[in-house]
Amino acid sequence: MFFDEITEFPRETLEVLRQPIEDKNISISRVSGSVNYPANFMFVASMNPCKCGYYKDPERACTCSINEVKIYQNKISGPLMDRIDMILEIPRENIDKLLDNVKSESSQSIREKIIKARQIQKKRFAGTNIVSNSDMSSNDIEKYIPLSDEIKEFLTTASERLVLSPRVVHRIIKLARTIADME
Repeated sequence: MFFDEITEFPRETLEVLRQPIEDKNISISRVSGSVNYPANFMFVASMNPCKCGYYKDPERACTCSINEVKIYQNKISGPLMDRIDMILEIPRENIDKLLDNVKSESSQSIREKIIKARQIQKKRFAGTNIVSNSDMSSNDIEKYIPLSDEIKEFLTTASERLVLSPRVVHRIIKLARTIADME
């Protein structure tokens, strides 16, 4: 599911996505009862860094105040942000760089890495209901991704300094395991 310009959607609409993103199902309750539907989807969204679109742009000056930038970026709640696995800032690309013939990794090469990672995960989770690293619960993480004391200390320090929720720390661990599976 792709939300282009996510900050343009009403906050209430975005907030109702929290449960399906986290639980991978949608629960609809009425007076006569409730029904659960599967909702396992990839949530992808885009947004500008500010209302004018030029915050941190090296070539064009942003016309927004710092307060306006904060208000704009806070349209996405912390709890919703906690449920997003990767957040990337993508700067505007210089036209010369776009036209340069420098070879990047091919789609076929990336596809092969993904297939390899999926095979590793299929083997890791054989005999369980877990399909991929992203499906693991916190108990599953402890079982399938043993962390060294050094890594635990690093995550604890990072969590304290960056004020990361346990949910975010778990997402970091699962994402790191996925990247390692692709290497």
